[in-house]
Amino acid sequence: MSDVVPAEQLQLLIERIERLEAEKSGLADDIRDVYAEAKANGYDVKTMRAIVRLRRMEKNARQEADALLQTYRDALGLD
Repeated sequence: MSDVVPAEQLQLLIERIERLEAEKSGLADDIRDVYAEAKANGYDVKTMRAIVRLRRMEKNARQEADALLQTYRDALGLD
């Protein structure tokens, strides 16, 4: 096996990663701005983040997480 790294290909890959990282940073700033706007309009950002996290989950995974949370709440008498 050769230890020679094709420099041009490596450079292109690194540049792509750098561009994507810059885009990711810009998107993170945009998301932060939307949450700030929501907070300024009286919404609870912590709850909104929880809802976004739940909506990303598959229905079965969400149901399992809800069931486990309820089991723990019952065990601790939090209802």
